[in-house]
Amino acid sequence: MTRFWVEKLLEIFTVCLLIGLTSIVLAAVLFRAFDSSLIWYDEVASVGLAWLTFYGANLAALKRAHMGFPGIISHSPLPIRIPLFIFSELIVISFFALVAYYGYQVMEILAWDALVSLPSVSLTLTQSAVPISASLFILCELLSLPGAWKKMCAGVDTEHEAIEEAIRLAEEELKEAKA
Repeated sequence: MTRFWVEKLLEIFTVCLLIGLTSIVLAAVLFRAFDSSLIWYDEVASVGLAWLTFYGANLAALKRAHMGFPGIISHSPLPIRIPLFIFSELIVISFFALVAYYGYQVMEILAWDALVSLPSVSLTLTQSAVPISASLFILCELLSLPGAWKKMCAGVDTEHEAIEEAIRLAEEELKEAKA
């Protein structure tokens, strides 16, 4: 149940970020068309894109849709597959734990700085996406771990799973069309 709510919240948040970023870009285009640029556009749009990337990566992690090499693990013999899977999960979680830790350290260093074009917006706020999204990435990995474990034990190659499902559906439709 927790996984469901985390996924819905991430979907809502990333869609809001996407709508916000799109609105900012369209507003900037309109203002430039009338020879009146928004001085804060470049900074805010780049921060928005970074946030969209970080939080979108969390959603991909929850759905196990991020880049990887599942074929290496799924095609290995089971006695090798289990330690490989555990090792790969430990690498990912350790990496993001380091990103969260050092992201927080950077936030402390930047605590006294602000955006150049919007001095009222602290860099602590803009850079908070790094440690927060790294921590969320770890949570998403852990929430999706049981499903990934089952697929790994069954030898399912998640990279080709969708393709195989599409082929199966196409074959069923072809059979129905011939009948």
